[in-house]
Amino acid sequence: MEPTSIAVLMTCHNRKSKTLVTLKSLFEQILRSEIDLTVYLVDDGSTDSTAQAIRENYPQVKIFSGDGSLFWNGGMRIAFSAALKYDPDYCLWLNDDTVLYPEALNILLETSRELIAKGQTKAIVAGSTCDPETGAFTYGGMVQSRWWHPIYLRAVTPSDRPQPCDTMNGNFVLIPKEVVQQVGNLDPAFIHYAADYDYGWRAKQQGCTVWIAPGYIGTCPLNPKPTEVPQRPLTEQLEKVSKPKGLALQDVTLQPLAEWKVYTQRHGGFLWPIYWLLPYRRLIWMSFVARFKGA
Repeated sequence: MEPTSIAVLMTCHNRKSKTLVTLKSLFEQILRSEIDLTVYLVDDGSTDSTAQAIRENYPQVKIFSGDGSLFWNGGMRIAFSAALKYDPDYCLWLNDDTVLYPEALNILLETSRELIAKGQTKAIVAGSTCDPETGAFTYGGMVQSRWWHPIYLRAVTPSDRPQPCDTMNGNFVLIPKEVVQQVGNLDPAFIHYAADYDYGWRAKQQGCTVWIAPGYIGTCPLNPKPTEVPQRPLTEQLEKVSKPKGLALQDVTLQPLAEWKVYTQRHGGFLWPIYWLLPYRRLIWMSFVARFKGA
């Protein structure tokens, strides 16, 4: 019996120590079946010798170089494209700040095989992560939670069984080749955020399914949020919104307008213009007030 081929897709930028810990947790996986594991990693212009450290510690990793402008989606697209040339049985997304438990990959593979046996041959399986200190949920599966707001999502708390989802965070996601053949690569319309959510939605729209595996597969802390709403000039905040990582507020990250428009048009239904502008209401109000005072 031939081994199951898995292409692990990663991208990183100036997080050498975290990336090395993630790779260590990957290569220390306890596997119950024969697996042919190949890592395709994009180093997006790191200046902290990340690529050199990976070559020294994990020479088997295939490294591709970026100039610092790729961000998450751009880097993952390059890794995805490189892997697809070899037609692997699975593609596996792995964030460089996710530390896997020893059985993490087994859990996703066994969940995938269980779903295939039940006729779910085009099933994406994601893993849930928790905070390394508190144990609280951080990333994983997402489902619609408000009938009137089609893209308002809530997290799915993992249980002892697989659970269906609408989409997923991209931290640790197993995608069988049947899904890849159907959906293809990540969409270049996105630079950093929303590409993982978009992929899950598009997969479902094309007849695939999205699932969250049982239990937690590892740890990953939440991205830090500002302690308070930034009190900066409106022009400065709008400029920040236009950057690939957007403007992080306490309760939401405002993504670049053009990217968020693509996302809401695709997945927000006929009321998408409302959902497109809704996250920016704070800045829209600030702009209105500024104009009123200047009148």
